[in-house]
Amino acid sequence: MSSVPLKDQLDIVIPTIRDLGFLEQWRPFFQPYHLIIIQDGDPSRKITVPEGFDYELYTRTDIERILGDKAWAISFKDSACRCFGFMVSKKRYIYTIDDDCFVAKNPSGDDINVLEQHIKNMLSPSTPFFFNTLYDPYREGTDFVRGYPFSLRDGVPTALSHGLWLNIPDYDAPTQLLP
Repeated sequence: MSSVPLKDQLDIVIPTIRDLGFLEQWRPFFQPYHLIIIQDGDPSRKITVPEGFDYELYTRTDIERILGDKAWAISFKDSACRCFGFMVSKKRYIYTIDDDCFVAKNPSGDDINVLEQHIKNMLSPSTPFFFNTLYDPYREGTDFVRGYPFSLRDGVPTALSHGLWLNIPDYDAPTQLLP
């Protein structure tokens, strides 16, 4: 990793239809970073963001002004408007979160810094082509299992770290419709 501080290499993109009071829970983890907020819905509605966060707020009106006749490419009325945040970010890393996500707790009841875990994932190599049955072969003290090709053990750069909801499987629509 470069000597540039991580806060200068990472943006947090948040699509929203509501006020962002949920950020108070995330303050200890998100406050050092720049937020790119994409407001879905009525662009004349004023979205409130808690004080103390560094952020840019874009509405549909802003996107139409910036993209002109290409603004149709940014979907609205769904969380895909976050794609505009990906486009305007100039940072090496982007973390995105919905406006209805809450901080998870470990079994002791302490907050879990999932942003930190995703950053560690991004900075750690990934196993290409093969799945190593050891959860994380790049973690100190672990190793590769028999049969894992030596030529692939250096790994490849990690391109995506994807989190999921806790205790609620994030099924696709057809699976959700099954009895």
